[in-house]
Amino acid sequence: MTDLAQPVTGPHRYRNSEKMVRVSDPVWQAAADTGLIDIRVDANSNNQLRVRETGHEFANMVSCAYLGLNYHPAVIEGAMDALREAGTTWFATSTTRIRHNLLARLEDELADLFGAPVLPGTSCSAVTAGILPLVASGHLAPGGPRVMVFDRFCHFCMSYVKPICAEESLVLTCDHNDLDYLEDICKTYPSVAYVGDGAYSMGGAAALDGLLQLQERYGMFLFIDDSHSLSIKGERGEGFVRSRLTMNELTVIVTSLGKGFGTGGGVAMLGSTEMAHFLARHAGPVGWSQNMALPLVGASLASAAIHRSPELGRLQQQLQDNIDYFDELLPTSYAGNGLPVRRITVGEADRAVRMSSALYERGFYSSAVFFPIVPQGEAGIRIMIRSDISRQELATFAGHVDELMATL
Repeated sequence: MTDLAQPVTGPHRYRNSEKMVRVSDPVWQAAADTGLIDIRVDANSNNQLRVRETGHEFANMVSCAYLGLNYHPAVIEGAMDALREAGTTWFATSTTRIRHNLLARLEDELADLFGAPVLPGTSCSAVTAGILPLVASGHLAPGGPRVMVFDRFCHFCMSYVKPICAEESLVLTCDHNDLDYLEDICKTYPSVAYVGDGAYSMGGAAALDGLLQLQERYGMFLFIDDSHSLSIKGERGEGFVRSRLTMNELTVIVTSLGKGFGTGGGVAMLGSTEMAHFLARHAGPVGWSQNMALPLVGASLASAAIHRSPELGRLQQQLQDNIDYFDELLPTSYAGNGLPVRRITVGEADRAVRMSSALYERGFYSSAVFFPIVPQGEAGIRIMIRSDISRQELATFAGHVDELMATL
């Protein structure tokens, strides 16, 4: 009789859920025990949240709606207009086969706005999951399967796809913005792709100039998630990365419409229309029966109109003024980079939870971040600065942080 027994523990080459849960879940539980998890609220704005049962009111310092467009009357009306026009929320049909004219219109609007063909999806994560394996297999550019080099700090939605990419090609991880390592890999292998963020969700930005030099020198493919800079950078809100490069067939930028853009769903900016057509057929979850719901499509059309108006520049300037003011009040290692994410490192995870809890009691919700969100020993609190936060709120928050850093 053949012994069919096989090992049941995986090799943990690209993820290790056992370690991740074992180390992080006690901290998550501590956050839950102090009331920082599963908070249910009513809201009048990003800065006016209220727990109905207790009456506790607080400002949301972790909203990624950097320009406040999620509450813009035109964006809300756009969602309702689309619902009334379509008479349905969605077809529940693969957009590879059939897509509503509203979605087709949005594709055209965004392609013109961002200066690149676009591919929409339910979320940036879904778009990423669909495209990255095809980068690894070599289907998006000549050269065959590409060695996939993931930045150590790249967003979870990209790291999550490592095992699938590893079925197609060699997968490596590099230290954050390590251009020397990347160049060594480019010299060693004929076909390489780099996977990272433009503006990072825990603060900081890509070493974009160096990445573009490597692309020009070696033909390195760039796959960059720039969700945290869309709308807030660029004359038309095209983002940190798109505003600094010319699109080409060795570049894909994925981004969320659910942050600065103020709506929902995700898009990929692509190097060619042919690439968009290919991905619509083969990029897995992009072509399944779900895509952006039509109310979100309508909201996005309204937001795109704002992006073409002088209002965008005014909102961007308000945001930049708030970022600069906060950096004066509470300097961090990211001060002066012009991006809205700020992480205040406190060291150990339990201290981060205590600080977040104390700030919540004082009327400000900030995220306690800890492993695996950040490396062990680098826990802290993270906030997102927005255009719709007043200077008084920023000053009060910074004052509380200064006091708690000295006492906790």
